[in-house]
Amino acid sequence: MTYPQRRLVAATLLLLLVGCATGPERNPGDEADPLEPLNRATFRFNDTLDRHIAQPVARTYNRTVPRPIRTGVDNFFSNLGDVTVMLNDFAQLRLMDGMNDLMRVAVNSTFGLLGVLDIATPAGIAKRDQDFGLTLGHYGVPSGPYLVLPLFGPSTFRDAAGFGVDQYGSPITYAKPALRNTLWGVDFVSTRARYLNATNLLEQAALDRYLFVRDAYLGRRLALLNEGKEAPLPDYGKEDGGKEDGAR
Repeated sequence: MTYPQRRLVAATLLLLLVGCATGPERNPGDEADPLEPLNRATFRFNDTLDRHIAQPVARTYNRTVPRPIRTGVDNFFSNLGDVTVMLNDFAQLRLMDGMNDLMRVAVNSTFGLLGVLDIATPAGIAKRDQDFGLTLGHYGVPSGPYLVLPLFGPSTFRDAAGFGVDQYGSPITYAKPALRNTLWGVDFVSTRARYLNATNLLEQAALDRYLFVRDAYLGRRLALLNEGKEAPLPDYGKEDGGKEDGAR
């Protein structure tokens, strides 16, 4: 699965843990989401593909592939993702964090059999979350309006540009086309399968899933940019006529 999709899943879980359920009356105003009509249409398109293609494939993957193999696949792609994290930590001049990421990649790529085994985490080498969108934010580039990308999910203008740059730092990009496309496909299925339960929780928690996902994504990105400092939660008490999702 791509980085924006991973961030979507993590953001959704974050708000589920604090128990926030978004209602259809929620409307943050044009400043945060001036493209809301377009974004909602794209959200419905992505949701349709997810329900009819991604989820059935992910369920089949979970049923047919033994758990130890699924864990190894997850670890392998996580190790590749640490390369991009490392590059962005160095780009932000976070030298100690970059060296931590370098050590993770080195340990897992050697003793962990190309990352299939996660040796670094039990050894106390922390896993970090960085990307070029956060690097741009670190240097003061504003996020810009919220943007739902076809297939890739929630983003902002800044994060969409950062995602394109991150692809140049991903080792998968430099594989031969057949291998590269296969790896992208396996990564997508593996990650989507891991978070099937999160989809069920989202269905139960959110009255308006579009607003829930948007607020979760923006809140998590702000928290990451603030290096884990607590960010204010959205004000769900306003009654200013939000719109319903309309999906399904």
